[in-house]
Amino acid sequence: MENQKRTRVGIENVKPEVEEGIYPIKRVIGENVIVQADIFADGHDMVSAQLLYRFSEDSFYERISMVHLGNDRWEGSFRVDRIGSFLFTVRGWVSEYRTWCQDIGKKQDAGQDITVDLKIGISLLEKTKEAASSADARFLKNLIDRYGKKNNDEKIISLLLDEKTKELIDKYVNEDIITYYKRELCVVVERKRALFSTWYEIFPRSCATKGKAHGTFKDCEKILPDIANMGFDVVYLPPIHPIGKTNRKGKNNLPTLEIDDPGSPWAIGSKEGGHKTIHPKLGNMENLQQFIDRAKKLGLEVAIDLAYQCSPDHPWVKQHPEWFKWRPDGTIQYAENPPKKYEDIIPFNFDTPDWHSLWEELKSVVLFWIDNGISIFRVDNPHTKPFTFWEWLIKEIRQEHPSVIFLSEAFTRPKVMYRLAKLGFTQSYTYFTWRNTKQELIEYLTKLTTSEVKEFFRPNFWPNTPDILPEYLQFGGRAAFIIRLVLAATLSSNYGIYGPAYELCINEALQGKEEYLDSEKYEIKRWDRNNRGNIKEIIARVNKIRRENPALHYTKNLRFYNIENDALIFYAKSSEDRTNTIFVAVNLDPFHPQAGRVQIPLSELNLEADQPFLVHDLLSDEKYIWQGEYNYIALNPLVLPVHIFTLKRYLHRENDFDYFM
Repeated sequence: MENQKRTRVGIENVKPEVEEGIYPIKRVIGENVIVQADIFADGHDMVSAQLLYRFSEDSFYERISMVHLGNDRWEGSFRVDRIGSFLFTVRGWVSEYRTWCQDIGKKQDAGQDITVDLKIGISLLEKTKEAASSADARFLKNLIDRYGKKNNDEKIISLLLDEKTKELIDKYVNEDIITYYKRELCVVVERKRALFSTWYEIFPRSCATKGKAHGTFKDCEKILPDIANMGFDVVYLPPIHPIGKTNRKGKNNLPTLEIDDPGSPWAIGSKEGGHKTIHPKLGNMENLQQFIDRAKKLGLEVAIDLAYQCSPDHPWVKQHPEWFKWRPDGTIQYAENPPKKYEDIIPFNFDTPDWHSLWEELKSVVLFWIDNGISIFRVDNPHTKPFTFWEWLIKEIRQEHPSVIFLSEAFTRPKVMYRLAKLGFTQSYTYFTWRNTKQELIEYLTKLTTSEVKEFFRPNFWPNTPDILPEYLQFGGRAAFIIRLVLAATLSSNYGIYGPAYELCINEALQGKEEYLDSEKYEIKRWDRNNRGNIKEIIARVNKIRRENPALHYTKNLRFYNIENDALIFYAKSSEDRTNTIFVAVNLDPFHPQAGRVQIPLSELNLEADQPFLVHDLLSDEKYIWQGEYNYIALNPLVLPVHIFTLKRYLHRENDFDYFM
């Protein structure tokens, strides 16, 4: 009994919370953290609730009064303003003063005598005054003195019932009666590019000028202005390291090769070096620095591939044979995903007794490239390495370099993808690549944006990769590439494309597979990036729309609306302050015109049924006057299969249109 607290409040169902607080939620600088909880007490007394938060390196909590939403549900919010970690929790207690305010208000409304009740309220002020700071004590003393004059009871009652007075009283509540939530929850805060980014993947070796066999960083540097002009902000390079020769794969991943076949960049390591070395034909470290500097001047950030695997020729194989698996016949175990074989690649044995030195060496690879100007890593196949390794590595890196971004390239089971995100990966590849129908898209995006997943999993949508040419793009023609581009760019705030192959609408695949014929993974390409039929201009316009409309800088603000045609999909996004709203209509059929009526949420837009409004297609610059809840949309894939609308409403008095949201 001696240590028993006199708490009467229960706290349950706190959101956001990931796996009972084991893992943090994610935000970027400037975002709000909106916290809700069920907070309730026995009886009819009034409850007070507060949200407490602090930066992890600070000692004291900031306190925010929570608002009662009804049915014992409370809400509060705070804005994160620094990269790093914030901690938060909630607390509640039965408020004697708020209960008094509630009761005296009811008695006053009923015309009852409240003389004695006023004295009770004043006694509560006097008790609080004894514990208050000097400034707050003066405020309370002023109220008490004014009550003593007995010449302005109505004014005094108004001041006593004022929310400012209630919050002041809440500051000095007795700790013995406060219930704290049983956990302190964490928010990991990253830079804004973690939430909004536009990726462009390119192989530097394919950037050679006419007459050259192998491209260099200097050649690739010449293409940067075009990438920037298309509106991308991240240029991603596949592995830039020396490529092994043992078991090197030839064209189309065949085991036979020609003498000039360059091999797969993911077969890392040769006599020239390993993960901390640049392929000599690409240039040297100085050339890479010049490439990074040029990109930065154009508003681009360079990302590189982090592939923890080796060619049989990698120096580590001889230096640290204990880091790899060896077969009974004395040969080294190469990578397999039966029936697929990757004879040119050998994985690490993370179960090695020498795991500590292996982990430290892999960490040093990341630090090496950070020291050389790289702060974004696309991580190859992280699901084939231990969870504990990634949790350790990412935590270690972020202690010194909190701005580093890790993109998880894990096309695997959902729970594995989600666990990698929980462990610290900033962004994640997704199943978007294979979600094509209206039902598939709505179900998948609803899961990503409305469930607990939205708190830790940041999707990065890729319509294609060097490994993947989906059937939809193989057979849908130019319209299919436009459709998937707009879906990726507007459904997700992070998206990317595998460069020239996408803008040129390359759709030739290996027979019966979702893989590129003559894949750039295994050969050097000669791209005519201005070839007829390219969609560079459309890509540039889409990315410009993304940059200029804050509504598209988020993913979890997505809302789908009804449109009366299964071949059409219609959705919207609004900025946090509701000043910017974008509506997107897409014809998912790349072959035929489709039409239907879309149901507009008039109440959400503060529009009346008889009030005309204008929708402006930012992609085509066409304008349409709509009115009422249902409006007609027709999209011809041979012209343009999408609309990206902003809204304007009609101002009757000025006889003109003005921006509405």
